[in-house]
Amino acid sequence: MTKGNEWIDLRSDTVTRPTLPMLEYMFNAECGDDVFGEDPSVNALEKKSAEIFGMEAALFVPSGTMANQIAIRLHTRSQDEVMCDRLSHIYYYEAGGMFSNSGVSVRFLDGDRGRISAEQILQNINDRNNIHLPLSTLVSIENTCNKGGGSFYKVDEVHKISNVCREHHLKLHMDGARIFNALTESRESPQQYGMICDSISFCLSKGLGAPVGSVLLSSEENIQKARRIRKGFGGGMRQAGFMAAAGIFALDNHIDRLEQDHENAKKIGKTLANQTWVSEVLPVETNIVVFRLADQINTDLLLNYLVKKNIKAVPFGNQTIRMVTHLDISNDMIENVIIALNNFD
Repeated sequence: MTKGNEWIDLRSDTVTRPTLPMLEYMFNAECGDDVFGEDPSVNALEKKSAEIFGMEAALFVPSGTMANQIAIRLHTRSQDEVMCDRLSHIYYYEAGGMFSNSGVSVRFLDGDRGRISAEQILQNINDRNNIHLPLSTLVSIENTCNKGGGSFYKVDEVHKISNVCREHHLKLHMDGARIFNALTESRESPQQYGMICDSISFCLSKGLGAPVGSVLLSSEENIQKARRIRKGFGGGMRQAGFMAAAGIFALDNHIDRLEQDHENAKKIGKTLANQTWVSEVLPVETNIVVFRLADQINTDLLLNYLVKKNIKAVPFGNQTIRMVTHLDISNDMIENVIIALNNFD
């Protein structure tokens, strides 16, 4: 069982704390000035990340939001249009950055739990000769989709999207914040995505358990441009090797264990599906559980009940709650969550 007042924090996989082996690895990291390109640990992380995805180059940045916003600025000009699903993180959770940072418009598509299709993209490309319309320039897809309950793409679907983008002179960015969760389930390789996307971002600070940081991947030319954009966004870091070392450790040690997070999430999802006070549980495919409460159940009532059981979750919309499993959640904690959910009345 969990100890005393230990919190079972299911609000997000961003709440993870570095493991002791990760801390030791960080403590021993070599550091330099990354803005001068002289931090050996940052350089090693960027080289390693690019190699994993078979892409030319990579850029270490403070957050997933910055990685996505740099990619948008990289691939667009003011008055262009970004095409994405209505549930996309780049719209919902990045503080209007597309508009303030890049001056672009957005075209929402209604996909399947955050996943859009090549056909939808094809039907929504603006006529380049119509001066009333913004130029369709960039397609952004999210893998896995946060608000879609951790739904993920298969590479065949992304390949079709990539083909449409290339035929119509659009760039394709993948917000792969949790792409390793997707790959854990699809059993596909990172290189398959590196071959068909113009840029990919992924988070080190979610399921991989690093304390901070994300990586943006693209061509050598694009990453050189991205360094200038990062500087303009205030994201140039100096002795960042300690943080980069955490990322290296995470890539070496924390990918294979993601399957356990998925199993734990599915246990929670199965328990919720059996509750009369739950009206719907989105399919649990990775480490995110999103469920809707029956109309007569007050969201705060459930959240406060869980807090009394030392369990934290977050509201996720009208009558909706999200739980996310991660490396700080043990099997005993999952059993406690199941007991608490079964006893809520």
